[in-house]
Amino acid sequence: MKSIILVALALVAVAVAAPAEVEPVKIVRSNFDQQPEGGYQFAFEAENGINRQEAGEVKEVLDEENKPHKVVIVRGSYSYPDVNGKPETVSYYADESGYHAEGESIPKPARR
Repeated sequence: MKSIILVALALVAVAVAAPAEVEPVKIVRSNFDQQPEGGYQFAFEAENGINRQEAGEVKEVLDEENKPHKVVIVRGSYSYPDVNGKPETVSYYADESGYHAEGESIPKPARR
């Protein structure tokens, strides 16, 4: 009898902990352009205020041994409403030196 009660309690706990069903967010604007040489551009806007845009281009760079390599340089931004509804925007780029982001929500490195 104890095991039946424990199983019933476990099932109730699982049912209560199950995530609520969430309506999918509609995309109100979207575009994508792929270029033959490897570059691209895309953007989208969702009905909940989330936006993103990005562009990439192929660039040839030299490595430590002065050998040429092709890399994709990426620039873009995204924004979303914070918990108070204020838009939060992050701009970024990524190149041969790494990923770099800036925005009010991105911590700034300490100055020495």
